[in-house]
Amino acid sequence: MEMAKIGILFDKDEARKRYGNSENTFSIYIGEILSHFGAPYVWITHLNQIQSEIDVLIVALANGSEKEVESIINFTTNGGTVITLSEYPGLATKLGFDEISLNEVGYATFDNFHKEQPLRFLKSNIWDKRNHFIEKSGQLISDYPKGESTTPALITHKVGKGLIDHWNVDIPSTIVGIQQGQKPVTKDGEPAPDGTANLDEGILKADDGFELDWNLDRSRTETGIPYFTYPYADLWREVFFHYLLKRIIDKKLTLPFIGYWPEGTKHIATISHDSDINIDESARITLQSLKDAGVRSTWCMIEPGYSKEIYEKVKTADHELAFHYNALEKENGNWSEAEFNRQLKWLKGATELEEIHSNKNHYTRFQGWGDLFEWCERAGIQLDQSRGPSKKGNIGFLFGTAHPYFPVASYQDQNRLYDVLELGFLTQDLNHETLADTSVIDPFLAQVKKVDGVAHFLFHQIHLLRQLPVRGAIGEVARKAKEQGFEFWTSKEINHWERVRRKVKIINVYNDEKLMIDNPENIENVIVWIPISRHNATRYNPERVQEKFGIPCIKKVLNKLNAHLI
Repeated sequence: MEMAKIGILFDKDEARKRYGNSENTFSIYIGEILSHFGAPYVWITHLNQIQSEIDVLIVALANGSEKEVESIINFTTNGGTVITLSEYPGLATKLGFDEISLNEVGYATFDNFHKEQPLRFLKSNIWDKRNHFIEKSGQLISDYPKGESTTPALITHKVGKGLIDHWNVDIPSTIVGIQQGQKPVTKDGEPAPDGTANLDEGILKADDGFELDWNLDRSRTETGIPYFTYPYADLWREVFFHYLLKRIIDKKLTLPFIGYWPEGTKHIATISHDSDINIDESARITLQSLKDAGVRSTWCMIEPGYSKEIYEKVKTADHELAFHYNALEKENGNWSEAEFNRQLKWLKGATELEEIHSNKNHYTRFQGWGDLFEWCERAGIQLDQSRGPSKKGNIGFLFGTAHPYFPVASYQDQNRLYDVLELGFLTQDLNHETLADTSVIDPFLAQVKKVDGVAHFLFHQIHLLRQLPVRGAIGEVARKAKEQGFEFWTSKEINHWERVRRKVKIINVYNDEKLMIDNPENIENVIVWIPISRHNATRYNPERVQEKFGIPCIKKVLNKLNAHLI
């Protein structure tokens, strides 16, 4: 089985036109989606690359010219596969469809993969059924949950020897919108109708720009705690990748990809703290609680911080010292890069560290679109944790993901990726008298396991000191997570692994399962998955084949002896 060659068409001239018109081209984010899977692909910038270099063409952004459309039709006629993810009226018209682009929220259902839960989407580009299509998958639902199915989520049109798959859901824009919002944060968000989340308190925060629905996207635990139930962005990534792999296998090809975590690691959890109030005794209690629980954590420090003695104890216990930027005006902070850098300089001096790797903003303070990520880039902060819930009623998968991801800039910065990983958190200070209780632990862990992400819990040291139930909760999180196979990593460790993992490149595959790998960091225990057909899976020992994203895959592991060829 040969490796499929995947190309992403992104017309830079068309993109520049849109940037000039103050338009985002979030369809470019399909590259980040594939990079997170570790799947090999190339960017297509010239039409002559289409015929000679690739088997599957993913159209992220096209100019719609007659020449371009004809080139794509010729590629398909000769046996190529085309996947369109966003608006492309020129191709739709050529195939006999009308395209209807809608910036309207809806839900999609699927019959054979992630069929348990309808997935929220934020934008659609529907090819209206003027012409027939040979396959369809999933359904879009109007007026969910009472509405009827309106159109398939994915349609397939046959052209010559090849196929054109069109997603009626704009998947990249939906993922970006759920993770980052659809517009800059400039005003308070709408509060929860049940009074559990007063977002309109006059403080700009990350959760002022969330895109989920208070009524449709929350569940309640057995004790009545509301929480956002599903990591929609992660599930959309998996749905797209499932159908991509399925199409590739149908062509009798394969597309190897990289596992999220190293061999021997089942699941990942992390605990972070914010040092608000900065009482040394709260730090000592936290250190003891973590020792009792047998976990290491990330300590986000706010000015004026703890005594030097505490920092030494934190380092000795192998916890991570991180930044807790304070932009709250009522605490004499302000939202500016100069203030960000001033506080960071203080932290490095206080902790006697030359590098700080992680940050979480005090009170999840956030405004604009990418200011924070730009400041982090220039200051050498490689991972941010600021996108999480600030209220009791909006905990859970508020931003639709349990994964570290690179956020995308706006059109003003040409929709580039920021060189800062975002790792949001699920909830804070369980069992606090005004916050959620520990009934959310099990559903959170279950969903994180489902998407193979990171279960991130926040505990303030001051609440561990002042409220014994909170102290008990941190122990319960550690115990339950460990019982389910979770390892606790610091943010620094998660950042390091994600970055070196992405440097591993799959060059080729030979004789079904011999791989050529570029592994510049010579990292070990990297898992490579090789998708195969269900028919071919019967040729292998069942222990060697596992289901990944609904597709049978052969598992290979890089180690010292085969770091580049396995």
